[in-house]
Amino acid sequence: MTIEHKIREHLHKEAETMECPPAISKRVEQAYSQYLQRKRSEITMKKRLIGGIVAAAILIPTAAFAAPSLIEMLTRTSMSAEQVKVDEVGKATLEKLYSAFPETKSFEIIDASHLGGDPTNSTKMKAIQTSIILQEKGGTGKKIRLDTNGITGKIEHVNQENWEPKEKPVISLTDQEIKAKVDYLIDKMYGNIDKYEFSMEQMENPNQKTLMLNYTEKGAKTPFYQVFVQGNTISVSLIGGGPTPSVEGFFSINGKPDYTADSFLNDEKLFSLLKISPTELKQELAKGKSVVEIAASKNVSKQQVIDVIANTQAEEQIQTEQNGEVPKNNHSKEQMKKALEPKVLQVIEHKTETPW
Repeated sequence: MTIEHKIREHLHKEAETMECPPAISKRVEQAYSQYLQRKRSEITMKKRLIGGIVAAAILIPTAAFAAPSLIEMLTRTSMSAEQVKVDEVGKATLEKLYSAFPETKSFEIIDASHLGGDPTNSTKMKAIQTSIILQEKGGTGKKIRLDTNGITGKIEHVNQENWEPKEKPVISLTDQEIKAKVDYLIDKMYGNIDKYEFSMEQMENPNQKTLMLNYTEKGAKTPFYQVFVQGNTISVSLIGGGPTPSVEGFFSINGKPDYTADSFLNDEKLFSLLKISPTELKQELAKGKSVVEIAASKNVSKQQVIDVIANTQAEEQIQTEQNGEVPKNNHSKEQMKKALEPKVLQVIEHKTETPW
């Protein structure tokens, strides 16, 4: 056995028994999320990014750990077709697909997996994402992949491949025809897109022609849907969009706003609780303070902050379910708030760091 293999086995064994502090867990999750986004547009992530985080986590004393194990967060576990059909998230995802494209009922599930946690075990951390790939029987025709958020139930990504004849792949169509194909896919999977403003641009990709299409709500800066078209593939990502928040970039990741933090902290009830304006909160955070520390200086407890933010997010989730934007998960508001608390805690305990 080579020394490299021995080291790899030893580190993997150690990682199985280790748990990450919330700050490391959050950074691993964010890094992996960015990795998935880049993979979708076929831009390779630098290997040293994930490797560096894993190495740093392994060097931290295990006595300080209190969050889900690192190996649990990074592990993608295969699922059988039968498991997908009885899993809550998998079943809802298939129902949405079959309703949008009835022909896919005859497709085979050729691959499925979940990232992190265990959707079949309520005592484990909930899966971050469930992924399902279906293909026409015979293995050479149409293929579609869906990636669904395990917490919210939203289908965050749809990858449609080989739905056009090989002789005339989707990228060879006119811009107008491509937009019509993308419009149809979004409309079927997510609903009417007439309210969105549209833009299209060709990416700087010398190896293969790639188009990026953005669908943005009026007054918003962040696209609601972002689409890449390449070869015979249409790849749609649900970014979330929404109106421009009162303040952007409470925290940043690689120079760009952390949209999860922005979503949680742009909360009028939070501002009222802390008796602070959005701009003042951003200024205080920029000094290296956490939301928890800012709250303590105003005699507001950590739990009060968690309750306010989790309540707002749960109400928004319930509203999207009632609007039919995501499948109903039959969870009570209190259950949703409880599930949101760990994520809220990560945001409010975070301190602005030097970009890494």
